[in-house]
Amino acid sequence: MAGRKSLDKISLSAPRTWSNEKGAFLSALRSPWYQLVTNLEDTVLAGTVDYAHSRGLRAMYPPMTTRTVTCPSGLGSDSAPVRVAVCGVDTYLVDSLQFSLEYGMRILPGGSFTIMPSFRHEEPDGTHLGQFLHSEAEIPGGLDELTDYVEGYVRHLTWMILDRHADDVAAAACGLSHMERMLESSDPFLRLTFDDAADLLHNDSRYVQDEGDWRILTREGERRLMDTVGEFVWVTDHDHLSVPFYQAFANSGQTKAANADLLFGMGEVVGSGERHVSGDEVRKALALHDVPERDYDWYIRMKDEFPMRTSGFGMGVERFLMWVLHHDDIRDIPVISRVAEDQQWPDSVHRP
Repeated sequence: MAGRKSLDKISLSAPRTWSNEKGAFLSALRSPWYQLVTNLEDTVLAGTVDYAHSRGLRAMYPPMTTRTVTCPSGLGSDSAPVRVAVCGVDTYLVDSLQFSLEYGMRILPGGSFTIMPSFRHEEPDGTHLGQFLHSEAEIPGGLDELTDYVEGYVRHLTWMILDRHADDVAAAACGLSHMERMLESSDPFLRLTFDDAADLLHNDSRYVQDEGDWRILTREGERRLMDTVGEFVWVTDHDHLSVPFYQAFANSGQTKAANADLLFGMGEVVGSGERHVSGDEVRKALALHDVPERDYDWYIRMKDEFPMRTSGFGMGVERFLMWVLHHDDIRDIPVISRVAEDQQWPDSVHRP
């Protein structure tokens, strides 16, 4: 693989444009780092479309507002929606386009995909953004079909980036070995159930956060697991109360979810799962998660009238690029920062 003509290797480091220093937005315009990030984002978009079309999916670009968020205030939710008013109508910015893609599956039964921003009411830190670029898809079938799709997808993106940007990425990331290792084998990535992962981590509270009725891996736990078993690993079958209600049940006791998180780089880069087929299954899950059924009436009715077995995923593009660039702070990835946005305005611009 031969990369295109490289940028200035001496300056390929990330300026802290989110740090609120005066003139930081001008630093980004002068920075080879952000020239590279922008080129990588373009390749991710091209690679996503190319791969999705090769697998029979078609694009959807739904509205960026919704009345139905995918991160309700349920028991295991770690996020909150962003409320907005548009022309006097109270609504939300999309936290995910999964529900729209599920709807699209009834129109495009071969699968639907999109790359658009998502919005979460979260405080940005080294691995989280409140506004991020979200690559999402919904496909026919169950979890096995989905993990096969995702593994092919991330490998395709990795191959395209190496083909187009090898020299620049090598300069910024101090090498390409992490990407080359992803492409060394076409074998499926290692899969562990959450229970097996927790056992490997000895249920240490630093790594496994236990809330009584449900557990999650901490970020430190994800990294420890990768150090223990390998740098590319799926964690499946989470406690159902730790995931959103829309994930299908993996067991008859309805305690486990048919879901899978793909860990590499900083930790979870892809979150995915199988969906409930019928409206009755959604009703059971809503009751289990203590989420009002009335808030998801249209979604239940869709499942009643058009039952379908589908699975879907969401990949944070900035998290993927963190891995590509071997970087440790996601706030350095967006070219136009939205961290502490109220402090980002240039002095010459009127603040509304």
